[in-house]
Amino acid sequence: MLKKILLILVLFTIIPVMAEYDPLSEEPINSVEEFYRQNSENPENPEFEYPTDNQPEIVEIRPTKNYSKIYADLAPASHSYMHDIDPDQYYDMKDATWAPYPLLRLNSYIYFKDRAIEPGYYLLTPREHKGKWYLLFKQNGRVNHIIPIYERDIVAEGFYEKHLPKPKLTKAQKIHMGALSFLGKFKSTKRKEQVKSYMEISDLENHFVSIIIYYGNHKYSTIFRTVKL
Repeated sequence: MLKKILLILVLFTIIPVMAEYDPLSEEPINSVEEFYRQNSENPENPEFEYPTDNQPEIVEIRPTKNYSKIYADLAPASHSYMHDIDPDQYYDMKDATWAPYPLLRLNSYIYFKDRAIEPGYYLLTPREHKGKWYLLFKQNGRVNHIIPIYERDIVAEGFYEKHLPKPKLTKAQKIHMGALSFLGKFKSTKRKEQVKSYMEISDLENHFVSIIIYYGNHKYSTIFRTVKL
């Protein structure tokens, strides 16, 4: 009997509230102000919440580089190497089994000002000359082209570990390399670790192409055109 009385009391409480709620009402709303006024009549339990005091966060958008201006401001190299030989190459390669420089396979012409770089294979080497940095395009040990670098920056920590593939070693090779690493702490005959390098090439708008060389602790950015002006 008590349960029936409680059920009747609950029904008498809920039915009037439900009768006032009509989600499908077609009554028109004449203005935005009226909509907000209607929805603010019961602030303790609003049907919608509209944040009015919170200002949106300002998102900083970094402008893209003005490659046309960068290209126009770069001056062609005015120096050359005797017999087209890079004198520092010997010091870079004397402790290396293979050339540490990134290898570029160029399938079509690219241009820097009045200089055309022919298709072929090039070892790309960053070099400093009188306080400015240049990228050497070398074939068969000779410097073919000297291109100015417009930006030199630090390589982010962990970049090479993320982008360079790790060699797959057998269990015996791992043991052998571990032994060499251990003995290398006591002997100076261990070959030094080779300089890490990487290369990024990107097509840009307006017939520009970007080549970024990662060599050791720094990266070097250059810019070319795919169409001669």
